[in-house]
Amino acid sequence: MPLLAQAPGTAQLAPPRTWVRFTAAERAARWLLLVVLLAAVILSIRHVEVIPEFLWDAPAQMHDLLSRMWPIDWSFYGPGVHQPLIETLHIATLGTVIAIVLAIPIGILSAGNIVRAKSLNLLARFILVASRSVNSLIWALLFVGVFGPGALAGTVAIACRSVGFVGKLIGEALEECDIKAVEAIRATGAPPMTVLAKAYWPQVAPTFWSVALFRWDINVRESAVLGLVGAGGIGMALDTAMNLFQWDRVSLILVAIFVIVLAAEVGVTQLRKRIL
Repeated sequence: MPLLAQAPGTAQLAPPRTWVRFTAAERAARWLLLVVLLAAVILSIRHVEVIPEFLWDAPAQMHDLLSRMWPIDWSFYGPGVHQPLIETLHIATLGTVIAIVLAIPIGILSAGNIVRAKSLNLLARFILVASRSVNSLIWALLFVGVFGPGALAGTVAIACRSVGFVGKLIGEALEECDIKAVEAIRATGAPPMTVLAKAYWPQVAPTFWSVALFRWDINVRESAVLGLVGAGGIGMALDTAMNLFQWDRVSLILVAIFVIVLAAEVGVTQLRKRIL
């Protein structure tokens, strides 16, 4: 039969469109990523050599350990915990101050809008990357070998680890400064130090104080464990108590570390509110 002609003036209906969230290529890429992640997890488990018997026995071992850590030996705080805890705060504070003093000139050298010499920029950035690429415990192991066990090794380790963090953020803050204020002060014939103090510093001051306080907070946490490799602080007391199986004292030291880290967190938060 011949098809009926479409009446004039009537619109032809379009076929319904189906909404699809991902295209075929995107779905294939997601499945490929899932397969790669699954293969990576399986390979990691094989190389780590997870022993199932140890996993099934872990809850019983944890219960046994916690039972030996209770009750807490509160009487040990005065003779064995207070002084190492204060030493930990000193390590974190002095290490942070040294890091800031070293990081400011290195951060300025890394800022391409201030120092135009490409070689100096690359050298400064290399120092910052080298500092950040080595963990605090590795720095502590190195300086324990140089200075011997004690707080000095921990302080220098904290400083070396923090230089890269603080210097990188200061350098990035300097590069993001508004150039209009800088050019206005330079137009008056001001020397470079005046330009830094009057044009750059007001813009980077909030970042500087935020980074300094945040890094000190981090260093309090990191210095608490440096003693495990002989770098002074509360970590040495923790290592001694664990080696002697004095689990009631271990629990006291862990509580002290938790309290001091929590107090540092609250103190830094309140101080940032007042300064910034």
